[in-house]
Amino acid sequence: MSRAQISALVFGVGGFGALVAATASNEWKVTTRASSVITATWVYQGLWMNCAGNALGSFHCRPHFTIFKVEGYIQACRGLMIAAVSLGFFGSIFALFGMKCTKVGGSDKAKAKIACLAGIVFILSGLCSMTGCSLYANKITTEFFDPLFVEQKYELGAALFIGWAGASLCIIGGVIFCFSISDNNKAPRMGYTYNGATSIMSSRTKYHGGEDFKTTNPSKQFDKNAYV
Repeated sequence: MSRAQISALVFGVGGFGALVAATASNEWKVTTRASSVITATWVYQGLWMNCAGNALGSFHCRPHFTIFKVEGYIQACRGLMIAAVSLGFFGSIFALFGMKCTKVGGSDKAKAKIACLAGIVFILSGLCSMTGCSLYANKITTEFFDPLFVEQKYELGAALFIGWAGASLCIIGGVIFCFSISDNNKAPRMGYTYNGATSIMSSRTKYHGGEDFKTTNPSKQFDKNAYV
């Protein structure tokens, strides 16, 4: 098994898990620490829910019940993250089929093509996640540094950093998978031919047969015809 493919699979699957965690998280943006200290409340917002908590320990989440009232950039980020997770899932499946250690996928050339396809899918998954997280972060930072924005200001949440990390892992794994084609071409699978236990058995038979012949007829070893 190629070490490059193992590393690529670890990066790709790890990145896929990070993308799933980032998509499901509710901490895409959080209230600023200055306002949290004053009001003793914390507000977390994600792609699917808005959550709020206070110093007393109470915590409540409210999902977005309708799509039409959600802001456009949130809908765009939803689509990009769903696409990233879907591509990461299919990339993981293709990666398993393209591994040399698996018995499915056909010949080495077919496995190399499948591994390259898995790499491309992982790269697309990482780019979708990177775009979605960056779009969301750009909206937060624009509102935060806008002096005319008087509503509640937020900071970057932990889900954005998890999404960026997962996207980086997917892109790295995809690049390694794409470069693993050269390893498959340089180190083709060796073929071994089975030549026959029949030849070995026949040689043993001849050897034992000759030995039996010598033991049963020792006088013929010195027969006069042997010297002619």
